[in-house]
Amino acid sequence: MERQYHLLARLEHDFDHVIETCEALIGHVEHAPPKGWVLGDTPFDIAWLRHALLDFWYQDGQDGRATRNYIGLIAADSTLLAYVADINHAKQTFAATLAEIRQDAPSLLPEIKAVLPFRHPTLHDHLRGQGLARLHLKQCWRHLPVADAPLSRVRLAWYSSGRSIKRLSVRDAERRLLEMDTESPHIRIQLRHLADIPDGEPLAQVQTQAPVMRANLFFREALSDGRMRRAMNLPLPLFIPSEDGRLPSHNTPKATPPNTRTRAKRADTKLEDAPFLPSLRVYRYR
Repeated sequence: MERQYHLLARLEHDFDHVIETCEALIGHVEHAPPKGWVLGDTPFDIAWLRHALLDFWYQDGQDGRATRNYIGLIAADSTLLAYVADINHAKQTFAATLAEIRQDAPSLLPEIKAVLPFRHPTLHDHLRGQGLARLHLKQCWRHLPVADAPLSRVRLAWYSSGRSIKRLSVRDAERRLLEMDTESPHIRIQLRHLADIPDGEPLAQVQTQAPVMRANLFFREALSDGRMRRAMNLPLPLFIPSEDGRLPSHNTPKATPPNTRTRAKRADTKLEDAPFLPSLRVYRYR
């Protein structure tokens, strides 16, 4: 029990530090506003930045796996970049303590989500009326993206074709099916299909990922490793080193992702078109 109290106290301290570093950056920006751009019709201003930095909350009915995006570009001098580094270091510390809790005291997690907001009543009272009462832990620790060096241009595009693929053995798939309602006809059918293939055949469990904004960054000069470009996802505004205060050239994609996939399906895809075990989203390899 003492270990749990120690971990909870550390996490409370780490959460306080995340809030403090975000507030410090916001205070700096109020006195030295940078140039910025926001996707869509929303203007870049201190209100938008504050909301983007301090949105750590579940909305009513929100899928726990989903996070909200705040897509924008911000020209950052060395002072502003130092504030960003402080925030990311605080978030990294928070994430490390949270990982210890998940490992050693997972029963604390519901209490953490409900109790931590009350350490900052101003935040909690402001958002409670909007149905935001619990922390979204991933939105607390996700880092602010930073470009490695000054950029000549940024190319933004929605990526709607992402998916994660995890290999499963036949035994793993069977065990997961047996944990379901084995009296259901569709589960029994899938168990029979599984029994008809070799035990050593690898299977693929596929999870479709939410659309993300992808940024291709083009550097003014080559990095130390020779690279002239880099791609990254942008769930939060990108801070771009810019001592002259100007933003690089960039395009303006649509504010919402397309409803259908925008890339052509690969001709050499390794998975069959139809799921082999629909209840598990499991496919066979061709």
